[in-house]
Amino acid sequence: MPELPDVEIYVEALTARIVGHRLKRVSVRGPFLLRSITPPLDAVRDKTVQRVRRVGKRIAIGLDGDLWLVLHLMIAGRLHWRDDVPKLSARGPLALFEFDNGTLTLTEAGTQHRAALYVVSGEGGLEALHAGGIEPMQASLPEFAAMLRSANHTLKRALTDPRMFSGIGNAYSDEILHRAGLSPVALTQKLTPAAIERLYNATRESLQEWTDRLRQQSRGAFPEKVTAFRDGMAVHGRYGQPCPQCGGKVQRIRYASNETNYCPACQTGGKLLADRALSRLLREDWPRTPEELEALKRK
Repeated sequence: MPELPDVEIYVEALTARIVGHRLKRVSVRGPFLLRSITPPLDAVRDKTVQRVRRVGKRIAIGLDGDLWLVLHLMIAGRLHWRDDVPKLSARGPLALFEFDNGTLTLTEAGTQHRAALYVVSGEGGLEALHAGGIEPMQASLPEFAAMLRSANHTLKRALTDPRMFSGIGNAYSDEILHRAGLSPVALTQKLTPAAIERLYNATRESLQEWTDRLRQQSRGAFPEKVTAFRDGMAVHGRYGQPCPQCGGKVQRIRYASNETNYCPACQTGGKLLADRALSRLLREDWPRTPEELEALKRK
């Protein structure tokens, strides 16, 4: 699932291409993508793009009349920029966004149809889609610590809970925890102030480093190779491979459709976390599907 660094690069690429340009029409294939009714999709026709921004893991395109097109790519949704207008066929893109200077297409691998498109009005409409988590790159250390301690979850769950922290998912949470030298199953309310500060710094450093890396890789081109598994990651997607810090083998723990990668030597004092035991722990602390996690709303 595209997370904060990936979405930021999408936002930058779209800003460079569509701000100030007219959205001629939006075409959607099938009824499952559009998740809102009011305002109608046709309301954005012939509107000019004023700005593009990130809302958590969502991409929000602001148009005349304070209307917003909001895209959530979920796991397999991806965006592409084309100079022409492809056909909207059964095997083609899920949606076409035709601008006066090119076409943005939305594709989704697989058959589960998790990607979502919303049309909302004003800041209130955007806020209704936001789960309430704080922005990790904008929060102060006291704000970060207060949010972390607001509920007693495992660190993995806390970092990826959109009600707590905005934009962090499975991939970058692994990288953050490895950099901080903390176990993914450590409980938030048992962390020392020093551990919280390490986590705060690791969060900001990891997200900034990967945003910079992805920006450098794209070099102004539209990002076409958006993936959760990237060369240069320390532990995520590297099960069985050597940890770049200590050389020990990266391990994994799995629950339902989720997988966490970690280095025992660097993060758990050499202890191997058993899947079965972890599953019992996470049963009450981890949603079973990405949809359940993304649907969480802060009370």
